[in-house]
Amino acid sequence: MRLGEISPAKGAKKDRKRVGRGESSGVGKTSGRGHKGQMSRSGAKHRTWFEGGQMPLIRRTPKKGFKPPYKLIYQIVNVRDLNRFEDGQEIDFAVLKSNGLISGKKPVKLLGDGELRVSLNITIDAATTSAVEKVEKLGGKVKFL
Repeated sequence: MRLGEISPAKGAKKDRKRVGRGESSGVGKTSGRGHKGQMSRSGAKHRTWFEGGQMPLIRRTPKKGFKPPYKLIYQIVNVRDLNRFEDGQEIDFAVLKSNGLISGKKPVKLLGDGELRVSLNITIDAATTSAVEKVEKLGGKVKFL
């Protein structure tokens, strides 16, 4: 096989549609644009969502509820996830991130799911009362930013 003998796979290349080249071509006369109307004219354009004067979809669909633009969305860390750390260790955002428990820059919330077996000093954005109780029961402390 030589470089000059290589050809694209069958069906990989398609001939372009040559419009306005006679009726037998299938796209003669009106060139596939139909008769009259906005899109039959040269230079015709409209916005993608324009529906020709029909009530637009966005206005037809019902609107419900409210999404607050400044709602705080927390990254969640459960108490059971903290068992991987050593007794008496200081835990903060950087330590949690380096251990793969959180990612990004969103605030962190400690939840009380599971059992804690080590005493830790935690600095965190928010925590549930059950999580704080479980940490303090073992002699640890929870500080909030």
